[in-house]
Formats: sequence, C-alpha cells, structure tokens
Amino acid sequence: MTQLILASTSPARLALLRAGGIEPTTIAPGVDEDAVAERATSMGLISNTAEMVHVLAKAKAEAVIDHPDARGGIIIGCDSSLEFDGEALGKPHEPEVARERWMAMRGRSGKLYSGHWVIDNRDPRPGVTPPAVGHVSVAVVNFADITEREIDAYVATGEPLKVAGAFTIDGLGGAFLKSIEGDAHTVIGLSLPTLRELVRSLGVEYTDLWNLG
Repeated sequence: MTQLILASTSPARLALLRAGGIEPTTIAPGVDEDAVAERATSMGLISNTAEMVHVLAKAKAEAVIDHPDARGGIIIGCDSSLEFDGEALGKPHEPEVARERWMAMRGRSGKLYSGHWVIDNRDPRPGVTPPAVGHVSVAVVNFADITEREIDAYVATGEPLKVAGAFTIDGLGGAFLKSIEGDAHTVIGLSLPTLRELVRSLGVEYTDLWNLG
C-alpha cells in the first residue's frame, strides 16, 4: 500500500477519496491563494482559469512536502474554480455574492476547472526535487432554471458560501444542476480518473492507494 497525502481540508475531497477506497492523510496547506495567484499573474504564469487552478494546486502540494506526515507517500494538491461569463469564480463567502451569482447562473452553463498536482514523496532526499506531475480537468455544468425562492433558501443554508462557484454536486446544491458534461468528480474538486493517470505516470499503481482493510 502507498499512502496518499491530501494537501487539503476539504470535506468533499476527503469523502470522495474515502468512497473510492482511499483513506488519505490530510494536511492543511496553509496557502494564501490570493497572494499566490497575484504573484503568478504578475509573472505571466496565469492568463486564464485553467492556469490559475494549476498554479494553486501545485502551490498547495508543495506547501506540505516537508511536513513529517507527508514523507514516504504520494502528495496531491487540488484547486477548483468555475469559469462563468469569462470570469473565474471562487468561493463567494458572502450571502449577497452567492445570491447574485445564482441569479446570473440559473438556466445557463459554466465550466468547472479542477487543478491537480501530484508529488512522489516516497523517497525524500535533501536538496533533491522529487518527481511531480499535474493536470487540469474540466467539466461543463448546466444549471437548472431555479426560482428566486429556491436561491434564497439555498443561500440561507450557508453551503454555497464555502465552495467554488457557489454550488455543490454532492450536497444540497445537487438538485439545482440540470446536467454535467464530463467527469463529475471534477465538479467535486478531485477527479479520481485524473488521480489514477497521474500516479501511474509516476510509477505507482492506483490500486496501491486503496486501504480496504
């Protein structure tokens, strides 16, 4: 068995991995996402949503590489954002922002991007950069044409305030999504098919991540 280290405190990502037979070690990356994105943009590394989630996923994975609990395992960092009307939408935080977004999104579509960065930290050595690989997955989210009453009720639960794009697929918001085009795991924030491809490219069998005992 190979231990997976999840550089995230996201309950949704943890639940997804557990449902897939993986019990990861979770470590909070403590990354200032706004500061990282601003610096990367000034360096010309970010010009669109896909590049932004890629940079942030990489930063999160690298932030935990020296943590004692991350040594000897495979690290994954993730970041997600909804692209709607050409704008990257992260967590709304405020009820007014979430409501405004839903008023605009209902009956329309957006693209949910999830960045993944995987580091092979099984054999950490001082001064040696471990192998790493990344990928950005994307899914088209078609929103239902929900009512203002439904929007107000959903925002009042607090759920959309804490998630990218102001919605979930695996929670209360799932009823307000008409359909998903692409890998639904991407919408949760961690694509299991993408994780499989990335770890295999690093010489790790995906099934070795399972802890089914």
